Amino acid sequence: MKKLTALLLALVMTLALAACGGDNKAGGNPPADPPKTDAPTEQEKKDEEPAEPAGPEPITLRIGYMPNYASLWGVLSAIEQGCFAEEGITIELTEFPDGPSEIAAMEGGSIDLAYIGKGAHRLCILGSAVIFAPSSVHTVDKVVVMPESGIQSVEDLAGKTIAFNSGSSSESTFNNALAVAGITRDDVTAMDLGIDNIVAAAVSGSIDAAVCWNPYSGQILQQVEGSYEIEFADGSTNISSWICLPGYAEENHDVLVRFSRALYKGMDWGSQTGNYEAVAQYCATQTKTGLDANLLQVGDAHWFNIADLKAGVADGTLKGYYEGMQNDMVKTENIKPEEAKEDVGEFVLFDVIEEALK
Repeated sequence: MKKLTALLLALVMTLALAACGGDNKAGGNPPADPPKTDAPTEQEKKDEEPAEPAGPEPITLRIGYMPNYASLWGVLSAIEQGCFAEEGITIELTEFPDGPSEIAAMEGGSIDLAYIGKGAHRLCILGSAVIFAPSSVHTVDKVVVMPESGIQSVEDLAGKTIAFNSGSSSESTFNNALAVAGITRDDVTAMDLGIDNIVAAAVSGSIDAAVCWNPYSGQILQQVEGSYEIEFADGSTNISSWICLPGYAEENHDVLVRFSRALYKGMDWGSQTGNYEAVAQYCATQTKTGLDANLLQVGDAHWFNIADLKAGVADGTLKGYYEGMQNDMVKTENIKPEEAKEDVGEFVLFDVIEEALK
C-alpha cells in the first residue's frame, strides 16, 4: 500500500511539471514574434496609395441663346462632343429673341449665362453685364431688301421705309448702314419693330428693307419671293460674346473658367469646315428648323478656334476687337463718348479668357 501511494504521488508530480513547462498551446510562453522586415505589409501598401482624384463638382448652368447658328454653334458643339460632361457641367438651354431680353432674364434670376451679338454689347459697356468669352467675328453687314424697292446699295436707302429692332445688333447695323451711305434717320422712315414683327412687315409688303439677323433674314428671303441682300462694310468690327452679370462673375470665377474651357474645346471642333454640316444639324434640331436654313448661316462669321483666341490674346487682336466695337458705338451714337470705357478690360474679363485657354 505504501509503495502504491508513493507511485501515485510521483505520477501526480510528473504531470504537474509537464503542465508547467510543456506545450505552449496549453498556456505556456507565447511564441516568439516573427523576424521584422522593412518591406511594407499589404495593408500599409494600400494606405500609402494616393487617393483617386475627385472629379469636378457637378453643376447645372442655365444658358440663354437666340435661335440661330451664330448663337448655338459653339455651345452645341461642346455639348455634343462631351466637353461640358468632362467639366461636370449640365447645360439647360432657354431661347430668347435678342440680347437685351437675355440680360433682363439674368437680372430676374432665370438664367446664368448668355450669348449676345454686337448690339447688346452696349449694355456691357454701360455696366449691366460683363463679357467672359468671345465667340465669333465678322466685318461685313447685310440689309435685306424687298424686290420692288429699287435698293441696290446703302445709298439707295434714302427715302425708304426701313425696319429695325432697337437695342440689338439690328440697330447697330442700321446705324452703320446709314453712316456708310452718308445719311441720317431723318432721311429715311425708320420703323422700330420687335424682331418677329420685322418678318411679318416684310411679308406684308409694308417696308422696303429690313435690318435683322439669321434666322429672321433667312425667313424673309424664303417667304418674300425676289427679296435679296445687299452687303456693306464700314471697317467696323461685329463681334459676338458670352456674358453674365457682374455679381455672378465675382462669385463664380471658377465656374466661368470651367464653362469657357469646355466651350473653347467645342468651338475648336465646330470651327473646322469638315464639321459644319454636323453643327448645322445640331442647330436645326435645337431650333426645330431645316438643315438647309442652318447651312446658309455657316458663312456668316469667322468662328473662333483655340489657336485664334490664344494668338488674339497674345498680340492684342482680341482686345482690339472690343475697342473697335466700342469706338463704333460712340461714332454711331449708340453710346455717349463719356460712357465709353478707357480700358475695355472693365467689361471684358480677360483673366477668365486667359485662364480657360491654358
